[in-house]
Order: sequence, then C-alpha cells, then structure tokens
Amino acid sequence: MGRLVAHITAGLVVLWLCTAAVEAEYMKYKDPKQPLKVRIKDLMSRMTLEEKIGQMTQIERQVASADIMKKYFIGSVVSGGGSVPAPKASAEAWINMVNEFQKGALSTRLGIPMIYGIDAVHGQNNVYNATIFLTMLVLELQGKDPELVKKIGAATALEVRATGISYAFAPCIAVCRDPRWGRCYESYSEDHKIVQSMTEIIPGLQGDVPLNYPKNLPFVGPRTKVASCAKHFVGDGGTTNGIDESNTVIDWNELLNIHMPAYLDSVKKGVATVMVSYSSWNGEKMHANYDLITGYLKKTLKFKGFVISDMWGIDRITTPPRANYTYSVQAGIHAGIDMVMVPDEFVEFIDDLTLLVKKNVIPMSRINDAVRRILRVKFIMGLFENPMGDLSLANHLGSQQEHRELAREAVRKSLVLLKNGKDENEPLIPLPTASEKILVAGSHANDIGNQCGGWTIQWEGLSGNITAGTTILTAVKNSVDPLTEVVYNENPDTEFLKANNFSYAIVAVGELPYVEMLGDSSTLTIAEPGYSTITNVCASVKCVVVIISGRPIFIEPYVEKIDALVAAWLPGTEGQGIADVLFGEYGFTGKLARTWFRTVDQLPMNVGDSHYDPLFPFDYGLTTSPRVMKASQ
Repeated sequence: MGRLVAHITAGLVVLWLCTAAVEAEYMKYKDPKQPLKVRIKDLMSRMTLEEKIGQMTQIERQVASADIMKKYFIGSVVSGGGSVPAPKASAEAWINMVNEFQKGALSTRLGIPMIYGIDAVHGQNNVYNATIFLTMLVLELQGKDPELVKKIGAATALEVRATGISYAFAPCIAVCRDPRWGRCYESYSEDHKIVQSMTEIIPGLQGDVPLNYPKNLPFVGPRTKVASCAKHFVGDGGTTNGIDESNTVIDWNELLNIHMPAYLDSVKKGVATVMVSYSSWNGEKMHANYDLITGYLKKTLKFKGFVISDMWGIDRITTPPRANYTYSVQAGIHAGIDMVMVPDEFVEFIDDLTLLVKKNVIPMSRINDAVRRILRVKFIMGLFENPMGDLSLANHLGSQQEHRELAREAVRKSLVLLKNGKDENEPLIPLPTASEKILVAGSHANDIGNQCGGWTIQWEGLSGNITAGTTILTAVKNSVDPLTEVVYNENPDTEFLKANNFSYAIVAVGELPYVEMLGDSSTLTIAEPGYSTITNVCASVKCVVVIISGRPIFIEPYVEKIDALVAAWLPGTEGQGIADVLFGEYGFTGKLARTWFRTVDQLPMNVGDSHYDPLFPFDYGLTTSPRVMKASQ
C-alpha cells in the first residue's frame, strides 16, 4: 500500500511538473526572444477588462502605493511639477520610491510593469541637484550642431534614469507664434523648420533608431535611455492672443504646414508617445478630436506608440471642467487617447470607463488598440526584463561634470548679442577681465531660480538658490582677474553709483519664474525694479544688460541707454556659460529663433508677415571673436 501511495504521489508530482512546464511554455509574453507581436498578442489574450483599463490609467505618485498598483492594475505613475518624495530628495530616494510602486505592479497576476513619467523638459528639473539645461536653444544649435542637441537629450535621459524613472514628457515641439503665450519658452521657435530640427533631441533621449528598423515603430534603446513624448498635439503655440489652453483659429493647410511638421519628424525618429494639447482647433477640444488623433496621427502618420492625455486633460473637454465626467471619458477615449493622466480621481475614471465598455458605448476594439500600444512601448523599452530602477546609476544625477560642461556649452552657444557699443566702432564686448572695479547688478544676477525659470524644482519655479548651480555673479567672479574688485548691488541708487568709480557694469534683469497660464502676459515686461535698475546703472557707467527671459520682452525705449545688450533666455544652472562669452573666452554666435517685437501692439508678428517691423528680426545676432589668449595660457 505504501509503495502504491508512493507511485501515485510520484505520478502526481510528474503531472504537476508537466502542467507547470506546459503553462510556462504558453507564457510567451515573458520570453524576450519571442517576436514583439507574439508577446503582445499572448499577453492581451490573458488580460481581463479590469487589467486592460488599469494599463490605460496613469495616477499621481501622491495617491499611489504598492497596494493601489496591485489592486487596480495601474499601468503608469506620474510626478506632476514639484511632486517629489521629499524636499531635496536624493537619487536613491527617488529610485526606492519608484521601485516600491513597481513591486506593486509586478505582484499582480500577470506581472505587467508600470511606467513612471515626469516632466523632464530641461534636464531632470524636478530633482534637486540635477543639471538644468537652458529651456530655449537658439539658432546656433538648430541644425548647425545636431550632435550637441542629441547630447543634451542623452544627458537628460541618463539623469532621469539616475532617479529610477523611464519616461520623460519631452520634447515640447510647439511652434510659438505669439510670445504672450505663457509656454513660449518651452517652444524652440516661431519657425517650424527650426522646431523640426530640434526633434533631434528624441534620438538623444531614446537612442538612434537602428538601420532596417520597422518604419514609424517606437524605439527606446538601452537602460540609459528613456521613452520620450512629443507634445502638445497639435497647434498649442498658435492660440488667439497667445492665451494658454485657448483656441487656435487657422485652416487645415496652416495647421498642416506650421504646427504639424515636427510631429512627422518625431514619428519617423521613433518617438514612443505623443501628448495631446489642452487647446482647441477651430473650437474643437484637441482631447476630443477623433479626426486629428486617430484619423491623422494614428492612421495617416502611422504612429504606433501610445497617445497620452495631459494632466486633467479629459476633464477640460467640458466647460467648466468635469461638468460631465462620464462624457469626457467617453469623448477622450473615443478620440484615440490611450493612456489618461487622471491623475488623482482614478477610481472614478476606472469605474466610468468600465461601465462605458460594458454598455457598448466604447467598443472593446478601442480598448484593445490602446492597451496594445501601451504594451508595445513597454516591451520595446525592455521593462519586462528590467523593470526596476538601478541604484548603480544614481551617481549620474547632476554630479557628472560632463553634463555641467555640456549645459555650459549650450548656454554660450545660445546667447544672442543684440547690441555691442553705442558706437559700432567701439564695441564693449568682449569685456576686459582686468579692471580696477566692476559692478554686477540686477534681480537675476545672483539667483539660480530666476536663471532656470518655470519647471524647476517646483511646477511654477521659484526665485532663490533652489538647487545647485553657478549664478551670473559667481561666474563673473570666476572669470575676472584676481585683482579686479567685483561689487554686487542688486538695485543700486544714484548716490551709490556716483560714489564708486566703476569701469563697467553687468546688469542681469528679466522675468520671474512662471509656467503655463501663469505666464500669459499682455505686456511682456520684465520684473520690477528691472527697468529702473537699467536706467540708473546705464546712466552712470558703461553697461552690459543681460536679459533673462523665456521670450522677447518689451525693451525698445531702453536700448538707446544701453551700451551692450544680450538675450540670455533661461540659461539654467550653468551661468558660467554667460561669463565665458561676455569676457571673450568664446565668441558670440547665437541668432534669434524668434522675432523681437517693438511693442506688444504688433503681436502676433512672425517672420514673413506683411506687417513685419521688428526691433530685432528673426535670425539676427551680432558676432564676436574670442579674445586672443597669451601663449602661456
């Protein structure tokens, strides 16, 4: 009897092992050697509706937990602007947080990894101590130095991966046609050709598409790369009067010829995702525009990645937002949005979408299309094989001198010299490094936050020394002769200026940090007391005025008073790049990628317009030669 039981037991063990082997054999989606289509088909055949809708849901990290990820089969997590695990959190703290969420996703029945997204629009800008790149790269970089643009993308990707994150909501390929728009600094130019050339950042973020790679298929390279996101589809830079999230009123040919070309380039370069714009086109909300999202992007351009909403994007389909949330879910998903950045009320979204499918309001084919696209990107990224953040990459966050030098190089190549001397025969720049006493003044001369602008540490940005970097003041001190006295006074009065015998002054003024609709401006003026600082200083001493801004600003009445004028845009953390060019270690080479207006009454005004009468035209920029160094140097 004992022998019979033993035989039966052994048989059961063999049967169990065979069953397990058969089961393992059918788990084709777990085998990286299987073709992509096979893995997707196999996984989707195993998924319930609940699991599929979970993949379409992106929630904010503040409402996420390992348990939530597991319970609702959540497919993605997002950090909104300024949403961090702790103030000044280390790279390791970020990785541990992301990995905790990932463990919850992997503990589900099918173990589908989640993807974590963040707005790394000019470096890993949410994260303390990251390298913050300038937000506006101008003509010297556009098309003339594509390798530098790619390097910036690669450095950003590495610092994003250094925090355990694999998805960056960049680049913004809007074509800003009106600087009154609060997001104009996220756009590269008013000229779509320049914006197209800047899509070269995508191979930097994701890696170069291999030869013979399937056309229009997303591509994300090794673990030092991230999935990128072309945004915001489409026409967000053309809204009436530059009002954020407003209406772009143009015909189909204008939309196609101005705002669409960069999307063609992005799809060709294997961009993994596309984000939909809050704005409308001729009165129709983009988040509900089936013809453009499904009809044009997916069917005409053959985009095979996934389409993601903006944060609360579907909520804003109605006016006021969330007036009929169920309708918004229906309209957004029907239009072709695959993943919804909810980001907080995810249970309501899941319940509404589930009900709409069960009532056959949204067909199962639409859900399958969305999930297929999401899984395609995750498989291509290698998330199934390497889902966890890698602590060995943590040291790449901000501490890499190579990245700091790259950001510094981008700054000096992006600066535009608008004026150099009241007499063209007596240029002021390059400035002498050996002088008795020089003045550095202005609200932006000693302020990292003002240099970086919005989307830095917090959503709207902050003034102050909010992260590691080099201010303009420090950069000047680093650049001048040790015997040169550098005096800093943020807003010197006339008495102070008369009491000192300055050789010259550097005045750094500009816009205070802003983001999105908070930056919409009908006046485009710099922050007070900027104009009075310019007036006081430049009336008393030879002055170089450095404008720190996300766009051209109102400056015409002051140009005559100024000896030299520099557009430095939002240079980021590496202010040394400004001093490099001011003092002649390198020459000025940058050109305007957007028209500099005389008065706001002229706006919108873009190159080629019949009423074109700028203060400084598109593609304008004076050049200088580097100072000749002594042989011993």
